[in-house]
Amino acid sequence: MAMYVILLNWTDQGIQHYKDTSKRAETFGAAAQKLGAKLLHIYWTVGPYDLVAIVEAPDDETATAALLQLGGVGNVRSTALRAFGQEEMDRIIKKAAG
Repeated sequence: MAMYVILLNWTDQGIQHYKDTSKRAETFGAAAQKLGAKLLHIYWTVGPYDLVAIVEAPDDETATAALLQLGGVGNVRSTALRAFGQEEMDRIIKKAAG
């Protein structure tokens, strides 16, 4: 499965309802699972991003669908990064080297 690092920032609506953030994270995890993705970790952070989530999904389409559902609620805006593990990177390097 593909791995994604999701950088999240609260919208005005999201910060106004900060007390619900743990519950919203659980709701996102359940919604992602229904689509075939899995919320592996979520961290609340200090700095340029309010949260960082690690999501596993079978493909880009599933990951994007989960993020569209999440963003559609209106509490966060996201930036997704496709992440590669060491084994994947070894295969990529082998392919690139010919």
